[in-house]
Amino acid sequence: MASTTAYDHVHLLVIGGGPAGHSAVAGYRDDDGPGRVLLVSDDQAQPYNRPPLSKDYLRGETDEAELWLDGRGYYEEHDIELWLDDPVVSLDAGARVARTASGRSVAYEQCVLATGCRPAVLPIPGGGHPDVLQLRFLDQAQELRGRAERAASAVVVGSGFIGCEAAMSLALRGLAVTMVSSEPLPQRHRLGQAAAERIATWLADAGVHLIGDAHVAAIEDGRAVHLEDGRSVTADLVLTAVGVDPQTQLAADAGCTLDGDRVVVDEHLATGIPGLFAAGDIAFARNATAGRHLAVEHWGEATIMGEIAGENAAGATEAWGDVPGFWSEIGPHTLKYGAWGDGWDRDVLVEHPDGGWTVWYTRDQDGQQVTVGVLTSEADADYDHGCELVAAGAPLPALG
Repeated sequence: MASTTAYDHVHLLVIGGGPAGHSAVAGYRDDDGPGRVLLVSDDQAQPYNRPPLSKDYLRGETDEAELWLDGRGYYEEHDIELWLDDPVVSLDAGARVARTASGRSVAYEQCVLATGCRPAVLPIPGGGHPDVLQLRFLDQAQELRGRAERAASAVVVGSGFIGCEAAMSLALRGLAVTMVSSEPLPQRHRLGQAAAERIATWLADAGVHLIGDAHVAAIEDGRAVHLEDGRSVTADLVLTAVGVDPQTQLAADAGCTLDGDRVVVDEHLATGIPGLFAAGDIAFARNATAGRHLAVEHWGEATIMGEIAGENAAGATEAWGDVPGFWSEIGPHTLKYGAWGDGWDRDVLVEHPDGGWTVWYTRDQDGQQVTVGVLTSEADADYDHGCELVAAGAPLPALG
């Protein structure tokens, strides 16, 4: 008997409502992609700008109306349909059919997977307690901001960029903030000792108390953080910022090739399965300039990848070749970082007379120190020049 299942049919299906998903539908439309375009998201809100969630939004300086990507009416204006709060639960890449949690099915001609990441949960007793807060999505940011308005103290577990930004924002709100980090200083492993010392100083100047080289053994009742060395810190709220888990199960079920927890794609963001692209945090994408695959979790790169995937779904042949980079605002301080992100051998700090500074990152290649990254604070010219050197695989410049 022939199937009687009725499917919606779209020219482009985008799965995921983060920056890669939004830029995919935007890139498709900007490249004159035809037909119906549908974005399906498990988020309750239309795509929004996430970086402010740990900064001005958390500090109460902005509200939701300023978060919407390209404005609240963008999707209606560009004839893009939204299915919100209804995640895709199955994807038949051969038949080009997806099904959502509510039971809706949609057939597509081209699809971009942009399922992104979810915050990792500390695998300890109490790590998943409902009162232990996380920060990535708008509803989490709303809860954190609401709790911060009523709190006098906070513990932030984790010293990555979200942890540092949120700790600074909470301290600027007037909370007594303790940061617990497995590293001796924030970002020491990723950015090196010199940069870590400066970030730690910024936090200390704002009143953040750092407990470094510490590991959390348990969190009790969402308020008391017990460390493995026997110490405990109790606060009105506890925020964990301990990394992310890429959401690649849907890609795996669809038959995509995975490298660890990332979806392998070429420089065009194509998975190798006809009609299926992947972009953003879940992608292990070949960078045409670096000549190798890279895993990147930056907001800007997710935006660029999504745009390329959307354009290519419309028939273009764009390639990803940018040097990955991001900006981080830790209170009044701005860091700009450009790097391949897969390791360095040497970091060199250069102080500037105006108070800015630059850290250059190099790796030994055939006996020569090649520039593989640059980090700046109030040194924009170095950032721009550094990204050019990274792209060219050039030696470290003369420093002084």
